[in-house]
Amino acid sequence: MFADKITLLGEGAKYDVCASCASTGQKIGKAKIGRTTPSGVCHSFTPDGRCISLFKILMSNECIKDCAYCPNRVQRDIPRASFRAEELSTLFLDLYRRNYVEGLFLSSGVKDNCRASMAEILKTAEILRGKHKFGGYIHLKILPGSSENEIQQAARLADRVSLNIEVPNQNRLTALSKTKDFARDLLAPLTSISSLIEQYPGTTHTTQYIIGATGESDQEILHSVSDLYANYRLKRAYFSAFQPVAHTPLAEIPATPLLRENRLYQSDFLLRLYGFQLTDLIFDQQGNLDLTFDPKLLFAISNPHLFPQEINTASYQQLLRIPGIGPRSAERIIRVRRQFRFTTPLELKNLGVVLRRTIRYITINGKSFANLHWLNNPRPEEFVQLSLWEV
Repeated sequence: MFADKITLLGEGAKYDVCASCASTGQKIGKAKIGRTTPSGVCHSFTPDGRCISLFKILMSNECIKDCAYCPNRVQRDIPRASFRAEELSTLFLDLYRRNYVEGLFLSSGVKDNCRASMAEILKTAEILRGKHKFGGYIHLKILPGSSENEIQQAARLADRVSLNIEVPNQNRLTALSKTKDFARDLLAPLTSISSLIEQYPGTTHTTQYIIGATGESDQEILHSVSDLYANYRLKRAYFSAFQPVAHTPLAEIPATPLLRENRLYQSDFLLRLYGFQLTDLIFDQQGNLDLTFDPKLLFAISNPHLFPQEINTASYQQLLRIPGIGPRSAERIIRVRRQFRFTTPLELKNLGVVLRRTIRYITINGKSFANLHWLNNPRPEEFVQLSLWEV
């Protein structure tokens, strides 16, 4: 029976995307177990980059909500199960002591009402932090419609909190749910989160979008993401490509290509880490990103007046706009330039620059190397090995 619960509620939590993380050690000053600093937490990742080191589970898969894409929606006839706070905290600690998991990712369906469901989530975290002095990583989901008091308690107990916004606006939410209100259930809690986490240094918050379930464009999503970064202190956004679930209203809608999800992540990185603005991104007439070229390369192709950049004089922000150069390699270039002057492509390669992507958009010491075949073609014909005795 206990194993069945774990299987059922663990399966139900797989739709939430989580990030790599490490406990700051600030939640419990004298933690007895689970203290991860200074060495940090070691994680494993799936091929698509999802973190699998956390014990990721639902408190309950019973839900009174009617989200059209959700496998746990109230109208769906499936086995239901719930944990009690004492039961789940004991289970987690047992798994932790066996070295199976290193942190907790806890979400839940809205079982009876939001208040009761959030109370069980918070009670679980309180038992771990207060009774057992667990100092490791805890990520708590904020349920839509949660109060300021509930959000404050979650921010106090968790290293990260998150509320899934799911869609970019009310029009799209209407297509998913008749019981949720965008302003009341999503934006209001996000506003509270953004103000309350200031009281708890080290606590961050994230959100997640369902991609392709309501016909929304990439431009709509990224406009919403930019607003959350600018006005809600969002740490980062996650994107989950829609996958149809049997016996739901959206069961016949085709699955969203994972490449679209990938393009949104690439665009998000440009907005968060590379200094790009939403107006720098290139969208088609329907407001979607190109699936052939990644957004940074498409920006370079679409702005020939900005390139090539001289690698010895370009500013940090200019370097970040060059395909094949990321924040780390840009920092290394700036650091090396203080003592040396670049003269050859191989010097850049040694710093981690992806030359096959970069070489067309730079000059080195005033010289272009864009026509070097050995950089542009990974298997040039002139390097094919021939037989000694071939006639």
